[in-house]
Amino acid sequence: MEIGDTKENIVIVGGGICGLATALALHRKGIRSVVLERSNTLRATGAAIIVHPNGWRALDQLGVASHLRETAIPILSGQFHSLNNDELKEMPVGKEELRCLRRTDLVDILANSLPRNTLHLGCEVLSIKLDPITSSPVLQLQGGRLLNAKIVIGCDGVNSAISNMMGVKAEKIFTISVIRGFTSYPNGHELGSQFRLTKKNDTQVGQLPMTKNLVYWFITRKYTCQDSMASKSQKLIRNLAVDSVEGFPTGIIEMAKNCELDSLHLTEYLRYHAPWDILRRRFREGTVTLAGDAMHAMGPFLAQGGSACLEDAIVLARCLARTTQIHRNARGTKMQVEEAFDEYLKERKMRVLRLSLQMYLIGKMLDASSQFVKFICIILLAVLFSDSHGHTRYDCGSL
Repeated sequence: MEIGDTKENIVIVGGGICGLATALALHRKGIRSVVLERSNTLRATGAAIIVHPNGWRALDQLGVASHLRETAIPILSGQFHSLNNDELKEMPVGKEELRCLRRTDLVDILANSLPRNTLHLGCEVLSIKLDPITSSPVLQLQGGRLLNAKIVIGCDGVNSAISNMMGVKAEKIFTISVIRGFTSYPNGHELGSQFRLTKKNDTQVGQLPMTKNLVYWFITRKYTCQDSMASKSQKLIRNLAVDSVEGFPTGIIEMAKNCELDSLHLTEYLRYHAPWDILRRRFREGTVTLAGDAMHAMGPFLAQGGSACLEDAIVLARCLARTTQIHRNARGTKMQVEEAFDEYLKERKMRVLRLSLQMYLIGKMLDASSQFVKFICIILLAVLFSDSHGHTRYDCGSL
């Protein structure tokens, strides 16, 4: 779809989960926006998304939770198995709602809930600058077109063109790679409603039931030189997955061998925004701000990346509607918009800082070769995050 005008009131850059959720949250508040997505199709990188209670609260506010609940069974318990010492123990998953969704299901329902002509596919934003006279954002689109906007919200991920303008980059890297995929079981799988995590040395395999016949799984392991070559072919990713689980129980090996090829995704390095970067960044330039991974990429260790994006959408839409008159007359002064963004960032900053710090300590513990560093991370996690499920009880509030 091609965008017709050279001026827009609110432009959301990025048509992933965060961008679509932000547009839908604004729509629920009566605020019109347009979403620019560079791909020619909706993007849903990563196979599945684990949604904790805080994410379901946000989905309820967006009005799409009831439909999504029909696509995935609840996860009621967890089990950890260490193959190094044959330790088997229960993993508490909390008393509230936990489910694993297909990313395509989530993206599709968000997109389909938007008004016509909101989402524009094949619209790549190459750069953004502020007009020297009006300070309004001007977007340069592929093909040479310029789009003048009053408000820009960057939801375009870790390689965000909008965050680049602000000097915000997810440059920190864990030398851990992640393979993700689905495996179908026509006669049903043996997990029931249980999440399982199996570990051998530096390799971890997670298995989460989605339906009675479908399992989402992930493998985290140290990065190797094979990963770059494997990422070019899903058959090579499957071979890498099978090699990675050598010595694991037969069920896990068969799971990797029988996976759905088109579901496979390999992340070679885990890039993230370090906690101290989140603490010192402003995340706003005039009437331009960030949300989702463009602001707080945090890796998979807490399974909170997607839910945090949904929280961003709710808080941003609420602040923009409450602090400005834009929901009534679609005009709102520049100062009102800036105040709204400052309120949004003030509310979100401490939340994502805690998530980022907890994620960083877990990732560092897994990534470090030094036993001393691992020990320090364990101590800090025990002191700072004694309630390991506390982050899932967060409530982003109502629209």
